[in-house]
Amino acid sequence: MIILQAQNVGRTFSGNDLFTGISLEAQTGARVGLVGPNGIGKTTLLEILAGLHAPDGGQVTTGKNVSIGYLAQDSGLDSQRTIFDEMLTIFAPLIAMEKRMHDMERQIADPTAADDPAAYEKLLAQYDQIQHDFADQNGYGYRAEIRSVLAGFNFPEATFDMPIHTLSGGERSRLALAKLLLEKHDLIILDEPTNHLDIDTLAWLEGYLKGYAGAVLTVSHDQYFLDHVVTELYELTAGRAVHYTTNYSGYLKRKAENKALEWKAYEKQQEEIHKLEDFVAKNIVRASSTKQAQARRKQLEKMVRLPKPAGDDKSVHFRFTPDTTSGNEVLQVTAATVGYEVAAPMAGPIDFQVNKGDRVAIIGQNGVGKSTLLKSVLGQIPFLAGRSRFGTNVTVGYYDQDQHQLHWNKTVLAEIWDDHPTMPEKDVRAALAAFLFDAEDVTKTVADLSGGQKARLELTKLALKHDNFLILDEPTNHLDINSKEVLENALADFTGTVLFVSHDRYFINELATTIVDLTPDGSHLYLGNWDYYQEKLAETQALEAEKAADAPTEAVAPTAAAVDYQQSKQDARERRKRERQVADIETQLTELADQTQAVQEQMTAPAVLSDYVEMQKLQTQLDALTAQTAELESQWEEASLALEELSD
Repeated sequence: MIILQAQNVGRTFSGNDLFTGISLEAQTGARVGLVGPNGIGKTTLLEILAGLHAPDGGQVTTGKNVSIGYLAQDSGLDSQRTIFDEMLTIFAPLIAMEKRMHDMERQIADPTAADDPAAYEKLLAQYDQIQHDFADQNGYGYRAEIRSVLAGFNFPEATFDMPIHTLSGGERSRLALAKLLLEKHDLIILDEPTNHLDIDTLAWLEGYLKGYAGAVLTVSHDQYFLDHVVTELYELTAGRAVHYTTNYSGYLKRKAENKALEWKAYEKQQEEIHKLEDFVAKNIVRASSTKQAQARRKQLEKMVRLPKPAGDDKSVHFRFTPDTTSGNEVLQVTAATVGYEVAAPMAGPIDFQVNKGDRVAIIGQNGVGKSTLLKSVLGQIPFLAGRSRFGTNVTVGYYDQDQHQLHWNKTVLAEIWDDHPTMPEKDVRAALAAFLFDAEDVTKTVADLSGGQKARLELTKLALKHDNFLILDEPTNHLDINSKEVLENALADFTGTVLFVSHDRYFINELATTIVDLTPDGSHLYLGNWDYYQEKLAETQALEAEKAADAPTEAVAPTAAAVDYQQSKQDARERRKRERQVADIETQLTELADQTQAVQEQMTAPAVLSDYVEMQKLQTQLDALTAQTAELESQWEEASLALEELSD
């Protein structure tokens, strides 16, 4: 069922069209991605779809009673409540229902309640109904659900009582997303939801969204996120939205195939046009063939000419070209410890080697010292222990994610020209143009540039240095998808060596030949890309779980307190198990109800009513669904009663 539809939507600013003719839709349970170059209007379109602004052309319609939740880019939760209390506001109706249920329980337990049998029976019936409604709306599991989502966004129970206004901007952004997910909208519209999330949280969010009951519409620069969450994409252009029923990698493949077909059709038609024009030119003045020439001319006039396929004129295009060749051993890091205080090191011991041609990715949790390691290798921050050593003929180029190598008071042109004073101005401008700096941009001061422009300026400087060893700290930050892909290709074609820190899993997967996983205890080496790292991690975790299961346990007489503690843990585990069981059964019952309704609707179709065979087939399906529903309802009642006993 279509829950949101945009038809020929347009948006105009100051008389200029930002986009026109945009049509798209989201169906129940859909996972939709929206991609397109920066400045095309993706955020503006999301705001229109979310109902925040009316379109200047076209219309947006939604299904009846469809609930839509919207998360703006970098939006943060603003509240004076504590973290957990803010999440509880979502479940205010359930909390009120719970209070009424407990009030009824006290009335039922009152010895005088049975004095009026009719009123008592009515009270019991009301209690039975409210208890059913409470369980049906996850009344026994909503607090556990809050804890689970908060834990997924890296908010452990120790933080639940923290006032929200005391949190950082990134933390409040994560909480805003957590609250939106808990609100359980029919459709959630997310603008760059992966901002401020580390790799572990990203993985959790992907898993949660895959199982989310509602539909998801998202804009993201994180290609790995799009690959693992969305199942269809719309590519936004100035005049239309092109639909692809695939994830991001599939979209790239199909787009390339479509582009190749467009060129093939265009070139074939151009060849035909040239043949016809040549025939007309040669034969129009000949008496013997003038009629044929006139016929060809009419054919040309009636021909619907295919437009020349659009090129990627607005994409960054550059290469990294080293002036010299390094020796085989490029970098050796030995028994290194990084940090700022000997008493509180960030990570160590760290050991790894980088050889010529390697693409080495450094990964790890936020705050573990990844950027600090790069700066220690470069000699900007001393190692707390150990050392690093560059190999023969190694020349180093460094990309700083904080962009401290840029001079904020210089113009863009001067930023490059001062480093290369003998380069002709036209060549400096040409180099900047390759990174999408036009004639107006080059006169701006660096301080006035956007984050993406500053990133491209630093890449311009790096490309013009022609070093053979590139050390990059979060190089994809601030870049749009197109620029990231150009950077990936440039680094893949680079004949030198690359060492980089990144949280961009798609970038790591496409580029890395080796991964160094940095932890407080040191470094772990994986000879492959991100997918290989994930496989090895899963193998290690499975092996550890197997060892733990097989490990012998020493029999020690437990104390009474220990017994009580273990019993409480066991009860909690059993309660969580029952909650999951009830939730699973409820999900299955909902699915069966939808299937039953669909079969019943088919049975009322005029074509089916007159088709005895088809009607019998549908009746058999309906009987099977009814039997499954009855069995599940029995299981649900048994599990709910067991859960009530555990909750008493």
